[in-house]
Amino acid sequence: MLSKTPAKGMRDFLPKEFALRQQILATIQQTYESFGFTRIETPAVENIDLLTSKQGGDNEKLIFKILKRGEKLENASEDALCDLGLRYDLTVPLARFYANNAGQLPAVFKSIQMDNVWRADRPQRGRYRQFVQCDIDVIGEPSNLAEVELISATMQTLTNLGFKDVTVRISDRRLLNALVERCGFAEEQKQSVFIALDKLDKIGVTGVLQEVEAIAPGKAVEFINLINRVTSDPDPFRRCVEELGGYLPAEVRQNLDEILYITNSTLKNGKVVFDVTLVRGMGYYTGTIYEVSADGLASSVAGGGRYDKMIGRITGNDVPACGFSIGFERIALLMSERGARPAVKRGTAVLVDKNIDPSQTVDVLEACRHARQSGNVTLLKKIKNFSFQVKQLREQGYEVIYDYKNGAFNLID
Repeated sequence: MLSKTPAKGMRDFLPKEFALRQQILATIQQTYESFGFTRIETPAVENIDLLTSKQGGDNEKLIFKILKRGEKLENASEDALCDLGLRYDLTVPLARFYANNAGQLPAVFKSIQMDNVWRADRPQRGRYRQFVQCDIDVIGEPSNLAEVELISATMQTLTNLGFKDVTVRISDRRLLNALVERCGFAEEQKQSVFIALDKLDKIGVTGVLQEVEAIAPGKAVEFINLINRVTSDPDPFRRCVEELGGYLPAEVRQNLDEILYITNSTLKNGKVVFDVTLVRGMGYYTGTIYEVSADGLASSVAGGGRYDKMIGRITGNDVPACGFSIGFERIALLMSERGARPAVKRGTAVLVDKNIDPSQTVDVLEACRHARQSGNVTLLKKIKNFSFQVKQLREQGYEVIYDYKNGAFNLID
């Protein structure tokens, strides 16, 4: 007997589940399009060299690799056998897409991607091996207008999906570099310190202190005290600027200051706050980073940042780029748990006898074809439990149901 369940970490979707997902995706796309973003699509499969180009951080360890066709498996290394893989995110493929099609794209390209990605992760609640990502990106805009547009579009999208009290936490990878330099960490210790700081919400201050002390003995207390002084201040950004002094480049301070001012002066559906503890794990971020929370949820529902060096690793010339990704699966789960239901599709159902005459079938099909010009029509043969069939059709949204017999369409009340 073959297994009837999906592969581990994969899912089937029943009609109502799929309809809700499509409804959420439609809302996301419509909102993004209202900000001038346009949708593209890239292949599910990419060259393994691109996927393992050291730009995807830990996600590169989770690639589903594809064996070359016709290759013998005996005495061959994994690298020799695999030349393709399933994409683990949409940003790395976007960089390749832009590098390949830049001549046909506008100087400032605003893209939408809403597609499946795959990671060989350990499945758990809300985490799957195949899942949908919803990305918007601005390529070719070096100023913080890109960040402002991305934040505005994302916050409006979450509002349109029914989320309230939306908060964007924002920082900058260059500010994090200034932070660890201010505390005297060596260059080779920086990434490990960032990883420890990123665990603050999971292991607490004491846990971070212990991990940083193990990385750089004697420097952890000063580092944690600086973090505490910034986070406890009524104006954490101002305090952080004061603490970092000359370690923080003026352009970084000005960039964050302008984003905070512009967004909080224009947005009506949330707020943008500075968070010195924000890290973001992806290795390709070069500047501004941000995450979004909503409705008091502990975990974020969206995140992103600037990655000005990624396209240059493919073309040899850097191109400014910035993106935001909504956690679609988490949002879909939350909305379902909160009772969200897909809009019922109104339509007409026509039920015919099991042994209907072929000539009558032709007449019914012709009638259905004309009726479909103004709405949805389904044609079904009657089952033994006719009343149950009618009940199911009503639940599916078919308000008008006809029982066709003896050459006549009889409306069922």
